[in-house]
Amino acid sequence: MTVRDILNQKGTTVYSVHPNETVYDAIKKMSDLNIGALLVLEDDKIKGIISERDYRNKIILQGRTSTSTPVKEIMVRSVFCVNSSDSINLCMQLMTEKKIRHLPVLDNGDLAGIISIGDVVKAVIQDQKVEIDSLRSYIAGSYPG
Repeated sequence: MTVRDILNQKGTTVYSVHPNETVYDAIKKMSDLNIGALLVLEDDKIKGIISERDYRNKIILQGRTSTSTPVKEIMVRSVFCVNSSDSINLCMQLMTEKKIRHLPVLDNGDLAGIISIGDVVKAVIQDQKVEIDSLRSYIAGSYPG
């Protein structure tokens, strides 16, 4: 199973925020969309990513104000990305090693979507279910009775 398989099921919509928008606006957008992170885009280029974790660690715990802090001051600038042809196993490994929950998907340098740890887990479970169902059908067909 590949990243492309996930994008085909969930779609390629990417929610984003501009680096100069306030952290409050970013958090409000995440809340409205029920998502945990937003890509930070400027001129259609990835500049970073902002997550609920960034808000907690860099605003709340530091006593800063979300309404006056721009996203660019707390976003993570080094963003790990994958290609749509990459395997789900590679994504799981990258997310685990880097302790990240979201991976933008690039194809030929163009943003093609974004996947989350939830998307990856769901895909793995679905893939295992198909394999289990196939094995059950095989066993049932091979051993009548």
